[in-house]
Amino acid sequence: MNRRQFIKLTSLGLLAVTNLNAKSWPAPAYKTIPSSGEKIPMIGLGSFVNFNVGNDEKILAQRTELLNNFFNLGGGMVDSSPMYGSSERNLGYCIERLKPVDTLFSATKVWTSSVEDGPSEIEDSRQLWGVESFDLLQVHNLLSWEGHLQTLFEMKRQGRLRYVGITTSHGRRHSEVEHVMKTQPIDFVQATYNILDRDVEQRILPLARERKIAIIANRPFRKASLIDWAKQYPLPDFAADIDCKNWAAFLLKFIVSHPSVSCAIPATSRQDHLAENMGAMQGVMPDAAMRQRMIDYVESL
Repeated sequence: MNRRQFIKLTSLGLLAVTNLNAKSWPAPAYKTIPSSGEKIPMIGLGSFVNFNVGNDEKILAQRTELLNNFFNLGGGMVDSSPMYGSSERNLGYCIERLKPVDTLFSATKVWTSSVEDGPSEIEDSRQLWGVESFDLLQVHNLLSWEGHLQTLFEMKRQGRLRYVGITTSHGRRHSEVEHVMKTQPIDFVQATYNILDRDVEQRILPLARERKIAIIANRPFRKASLIDWAKQYPLPDFAADIDCKNWAAFLLKFIVSHPSVSCAIPATSRQDHLAENMGAMQGVMPDAAMRQRMIDYVESL
């Protein structure tokens, strides 16, 4: 089965996840977590809107198939937050039906102004996900980060957590992010990065490399507005040189080819879009010169 057939079948809802195997899809590309040397697939899955769907059983069945396909196509990191409505609960619903999921890299956030309430919120999230422990916990949008980081560092010391991080988005509070990166032994920073939003290239990405901190890129498509806009235009001819047959692969390859970026987390609820996103882990990756050509082309549109 080739990729085009896969996209057609999944978009029609005709392909069961059990039909996917190692021969159906090339091995994914990995990036390294600098603080540990562990390798993770460079394309993850966000859950902000796509899993915040209440308790509709039909939709939850579709999300379960989506998540299973994500893992079968080589995905690992799934990112969520208590802020995302029913997303954590619904991820737990899907994960329970897919167990065992050996490749899951579970990432969520602590999101409360009360440092004292942090541990109970984290435990609520753990129970909603149905996991024994999280791989990564992040302080969401730096909310009360001083106290929450101490909680997370203690959890890590006790072996109840593998990695600690912070998040921001939309280019906000970068000076504070830099301060935390310079003064705290964190493993991850999650920030907005895409082909048009490149502020993090100035200081955060170089600092991450210096401090051995992994970068998770959020809003890779500007919550769909970027890719919807790009699809009005043809891909450049040189896209073939980096094995890009669609805009999703083009935009995601730009992000994950940066040496400081470990993972991008596009969100989707569609099987065809998932296949396009995961396809960004295949084939030739752009080098520095190609990345500049990509920027020049997109900015010329």
